[in-house]
Amino acid sequence: MRAVVTRVKHASVTIEGAVTGQIGEGYLVLLGVAPTDTEETAVKLADKICNLRVFEDENEKMNRNLEQVGGSLLVISQFTLFADTSSRRPGFSGAAKPDLAIPLYEKFMARCRERGFAVEHGEFGAKMEVESLNHGPVTILFDTEKP
Repeated sequence: MRAVVTRVKHASVTIEGAVTGQIGEGYLVLLGVAPTDTEETAVKLADKICNLRVFEDENEKMNRNLEQVGGSLLVISQFTLFADTSSRRPGFSGAAKPDLAIPLYEKFMARCRERGFAVEHGEFGAKMEVESLNHGPVTILFDTEKP
């Protein structure tokens, strides 16, 4: 799995003119699924992101996690994170097909909810407009295939 996690003041997703998900302080997570990913991968990545300490403490050090700031997550499916950019027109054969990707996308969100977080989301495969106010900016890349 690959994820681009941005610390935000707020974020929202709109589909066909209607806001379908929005959060205040927390993480905007763009999440891509590979054909080799499993439920275990989804759980481990969710735990890692939920434990990530990138919110500032009283000394302005990135030392607080999502729970400590009462944050939420907005999770957006993003197959383009597996783009092959070896040519000018990207290919996306490195992304998992929907029959695998959807359940793992949902498992990722379920794990975050199990940990007590509010999770908003887009719609898998929909054309979405995502807005966010980056805080910092702080953006972290995750790739479960890399240490």
